[in-house]
Amino acid sequence: MKNSEKRGAGRSMGAISKIGMVAAVFILSAVSATMAQTYEADLGSSAHDAVTKSLMTGRGTAQAVLNGNKLTVSGKFWGFASPATDAHLRSGIAIGVPGPAFSNLTVSPGVDGTLSGTASLSAEQLKALRTGRTYIQINTQKVGEPYGTVWGWLLPQQEKIGEGVPQYGHWFLPQLDVPKK
Repeated sequence: MKNSEKRGAGRSMGAISKIGMVAAVFILSAVSATMAQTYEADLGSSAHDAVTKSLMTGRGTAQAVLNGNKLTVSGKFWGFASPATDAHLRSGIAIGVPGPAFSNLTVSPGVDGTLSGTASLSAEQLKALRTGRTYIQINTQKVGEPYGTVWGWLLPQQEKIGEGVPQYGHWFLPQLDVPKK
């Protein structure tokens, strides 16, 4: 093989190598775009009046994993004044604003228990989730629709830091990490 042929072969190998690197970048970008995203909710109550104050007790936590358009929810609750009856995924116009249910969740019928479920989200429901407008509501025998006993908005999972550790930045407002669109 002549030197000029060797140089040409080297250029071809360099071009193939560059094409391979570009392809790898595109593949990695596609894979990271489809990776599961994790959301979490702190379920709590907010009494609407003196009557509901004693009935709306309890707390809960939930985690939701989005893989493509499939949202898988799991969580637990405790301290309810009456047994849980049903739970739903709902969407409001903003964080903290109630809205209609779009999917049912399974809830164990007790004052302490678990919730779970899977929903296939539409494009509008995906947008609501990504912008912090999707929440979980659990109803009980004594406080059902429209109030619910506890609810919590699904927000991007946040780093957990121990009690008594100084915090800096907007750590206490995770909704600031939610895209506006």
